[in-house]
Amino acid sequence: MQNTFSRAGARCFVIALTVIAAAKTTEFKMPFGKWDRLSDKPIIAPQGSGFESAGTFNPTVVKFDGNFVMLYRAQDLHGKSSLGYAKSNDGIHFVRRPEPVMRGEAPYEAGGGVEDPRLVKIGEMFYLTYTAYNNQGGQGMHATGPIHGDAQLCLATSTDLIHWKRQGVIMPAYQGKWNVGWTKSGAIAPEKINGKYWMYYLADGVRQLTQMSIASSTDLIHWTDALDHPVLSSRPKMFDSQVVEPGPAPVITGEGIFLIYNGADDDNVYRTGWVLFDKNDPTKVLARAERPIFQPSDEWEKVGQVPNVVFVEGLVRDNNRWLFYYGGADKYVGVASAPVR
Repeated sequence: MQNTFSRAGARCFVIALTVIAAAKTTEFKMPFGKWDRLSDKPIIAPQGSGFESAGTFNPTVVKFDGNFVMLYRAQDLHGKSSLGYAKSNDGIHFVRRPEPVMRGEAPYEAGGGVEDPRLVKIGEMFYLTYTAYNNQGGQGMHATGPIHGDAQLCLATSTDLIHWKRQGVIMPAYQGKWNVGWTKSGAIAPEKINGKYWMYYLADGVRQLTQMSIASSTDLIHWTDALDHPVLSSRPKMFDSQVVEPGPAPVITGEGIFLIYNGADDDNVYRTGWVLFDKNDPTKVLARAERPIFQPSDEWEKVGQVPNVVFVEGLVRDNNRWLFYYGGADKYVGVASAPVR
């Protein structure tokens, strides 16, 4: 999201099976072990002079028809973003389509285009949340004063991951029970809880920008804020002191709703955290990372369009391992793996 918010990253840490929550002591079994990079080079990088010439980053990945399918943010030399498509049979080596599967065409996508996809499959339908960035109009009142342009959380649906039907803006900017700015980064839980679908997303508070919010829906199309305050806030002097941004769609485990998120500190370094919500009450935090589980270490994660960034948006279980797909320095795509526990 380097057009709309800055970033920063994370390195490998060994994760213990028992974790201490920030608010209270809670013991639970983590769904994965230590993260290891599967490649010391980007698995997707900018190429050519067209739609993906400046940046290829922030991927979402799902398994479909026996293959790994990736949608990623592709950026051209003018800064406009579209969604590229790539396919792989091993989760590491991807073959790209020559044209994007979604471009900035709607009025609310004018100028900036479409950014930062996240996928979830529910039933036979794929639901794609993405950020529409209109940098040619749409002036609103931000917490810091008047600003030009809108970033808004949108939704599209598909049965084949190539042909997409826009469902429009689902969380408008400058609205909501506590949001006063932009919206983005929708991570939808893969099943109903208490008769509703739930989505974690990013919004701006009056006194603190880029906090995590939560919304609910009965039909996956129309969404409403569930709280009048953030569901997860930044923490001073920690790795997530400035930004708390949802990553991939959460995983429902026996312990609760497990969500990977991206945190940025006071130096704009983006690292990876996690939070566990109650699966009977998706607004209730049970436990939260005290330290990041992943951070920038390789040169291509430290140097790019935005330095010092690893930003996880893709998560796939592949037999006895988890695969994590992330953007590096807002320019490249990388992949890490961890054993299933």
